[in-house]
Amino acid sequence: MKFFKIRKECRIKEDNRPVVVTVMNEVDKNAQNRLKRTEDRKAEDKGTDMENEWIYSMEQDESEKTQHRLHVLVKNRYFRKKIMIGMLAAASAGMILSGCGKKEEEAPAPLPKPQTIVEEDTEPVEDTIPDEEETVVEEEDTHEGEAKSFLTGEWIDEKLARQRPVSCMIGNTDSALPQYGIGQAQIIYEAPVEGGLTRLMGIFQDYKDIEKLGSVRSSRLYYAYYSMGFDAIYLHYGQASYAQGFLESGQIDDLNGLDYAVDQAVIYRDSSRKAPHNAYATGKGLVAGVELKKYETEYADDYQGHYQFAQDEEPVVLSGSSCQDAAVVQPGYLINKPYFEYNSKDGLYYRYQYGSKHIDGNDSSQLAVKNILIQNSSVRTLDDKGYLEIATTGEGTGWYITGGKAVSLTWKRADHFSPTQYFDSDGNEILLNQGKTWVCITDSSHLDRVHIYEDAAQMQ
Repeated sequence: MKFFKIRKECRIKEDNRPVVVTVMNEVDKNAQNRLKRTEDRKAEDKGTDMENEWIYSMEQDESEKTQHRLHVLVKNRYFRKKIMIGMLAAASAGMILSGCGKKEEEAPAPLPKPQTIVEEDTEPVEDTIPDEEETVVEEEDTHEGEAKSFLTGEWIDEKLARQRPVSCMIGNTDSALPQYGIGQAQIIYEAPVEGGLTRLMGIFQDYKDIEKLGSVRSSRLYYAYYSMGFDAIYLHYGQASYAQGFLESGQIDDLNGLDYAVDQAVIYRDSSRKAPHNAYATGKGLVAGVELKKYETEYADDYQGHYQFAQDEEPVVLSGSSCQDAAVVQPGYLINKPYFEYNSKDGLYYRYQYGSKHIDGNDSSQLAVKNILIQNSSVRTLDDKGYLEIATTGEGTGWYITGGKAVSLTWKRADHFSPTQYFDSDGNEILLNQGKTWVCITDSSHLDRVHIYEDAAQMQ
């Protein structure tokens, strides 16, 4: 089989410049013999004339849409190939038909315009402008409608922050367990009472929704003094004789369960518990008791708070010559043998006593705090019943524990109406980390009972 070239020029405008396309085809031997040289020349000449006519008409079309499509098609290599194949097929068919029974006088069929082939998965060529990166502006938390709690240093509702807290005496013998509502206290005081036992006093910022609180037990004079340092309304059920005179002096706002009206408004009995561990209060009862006694429910305008707290996102990290690791803290109480174990994951100290976790009966959660203050104080026995007198004013030593570390401190208190202040070895007032605090009042004559361990394995 012999081959010859058929050369065609298709001038398609691209950027105002003609593009020349050369196509090749194969013609069989029989077709070659039927084509005369003169006919070939005439057909070629006439084909060229018709191509020129078509190109001219293309140039006259000023439609933006047509020019844009041609521009895109020519730029796309895939579509140029499709156009050439279509032109080649049309040209070949015209040449073959011109030599098959057509008279010489007949002009070959006009060269068809190339067809636009669009496939569904072909993406159009277009100029893209990259999207501008969006700038995310984080809104600053202005804490509108909030204020810092005097008890924890945390942001809370402004009205709640100005509300005077309620303190409550809570029994801590093994027969009084589990205690209820104690986990909702922001501050807990623990101090020795007669017989080597301890009693707890919880201080509650938001007490209105407490489901069950107690068991409510009797007052000791030093607990009343501790409560006064926080300007708290003091709930108790009776008192030791040494506290009675002060409680009846009008110097402290208290709710005494021995007062019949208070008992009816605030206290209820749990029939499942034996006296004296069967007296409990509720949040609604506390509200009713405060209204009954007509106590002021807000702090005085000049109230400054008890503790100094670290600023937001600037936690206290203890250091200094007296600083030591504090994985476990034992305050040294003889009967309940409590201890606190540090959890580095949440930065809290979890409470244990009587050989197990210290639990709030309302939700079965283990008690945990951010700060521990050990306050060594002078303790003396008042009578053969074992009632104690604990110094709440003056000064003494102790420890501040937070974040897995402990540093020594000095505490000072001018009078019963003033807060206790805590200072480091350089004389600077200690900053507490934001969160709950447990205050352990210990006997300064038995400092050997207090243990701070670097590792839980060292605990005795």
